[in-house]
Amino acid sequence: MHWTAAQKYLAEFLGTFGLLVAVTGAALFSLNIPGVDLTTRYLMIALSIGGGLIGLLYALGEISGGHFNPAVTVGAWASGRMPARDVIPYVLAQVAGAVVAVAVMAAVAHGSGSLWTTVIGSRVALASEGYSGNGSPYSVAVGSVFLLEVVLTFLFLQAILLATRSDGSTKNLAPVGIGLTLVMIHLASLPIDGTSVNPARSFAPAILSAFFPADRWAITQDWLFWVAPIVGALIAALVERALRPKT
Repeated sequence: MHWTAAQKYLAEFLGTFGLLVAVTGAALFSLNIPGVDLTTRYLMIALSIGGGLIGLLYALGEISGGHFNPAVTVGAWASGRMPARDVIPYVLAQVAGAVVAVAVMAAVAHGSGSLWTTVIGSRVALASEGYSGNGSPYSVAVGSVFLLEVVLTFLFLQAILLATRSDGSTKNLAPVGIGLTLVMIHLASLPIDGTSVNPARSFAPAILSAFFPADRWAITQDWLFWVAPIVGALIAALVERALRPKT
């Protein structure tokens, strides 16, 4: 089957929209719920985004490749799986989907006075990532967070690039493996920086929360969550090329 460029871009918009609805909803709506401790909340977030990704990959992956993440798009390009002309449109569609999704979740939260007060009062910048202050429970050094995001994005892209190779024997199960890898990544790093490995996922809440003075810290730290994931993706593409079978 053949899909037009517009259909691919729409699939990327919808997939990123769905992914951000899942993770932002889990992150915001679980704030300060009686009986939900921090460990349970982290588990809810990790399972929500990982499970959501599995479903979205099965639904839309055949149309666009199921990137839903600028770092994945860069990695796919660097590994020779997509033409350069599609990179910018894919990224723009992903960012647009992410921003709309976070805006929708913020509007839902705003519908409850007590929930919105909790969201704003928690200074989480609509579930943004960060490396200091409210962005990191442990206020981890910027270099450590950069390294973490590079390594985790590298692992995520390895799972994607190796599981979806045309000569692979497990392509039908690739979405499950990719989604579970994302769950693992979140469980390993949520307490450190909120877990990005996806520039669109970080940019959307950061740019929208810039409208709230106390949450403008997020947009000032967002550069890291573009640079580090893209570096990790490029390294993963090089490694994937090195691991290709010789014919």
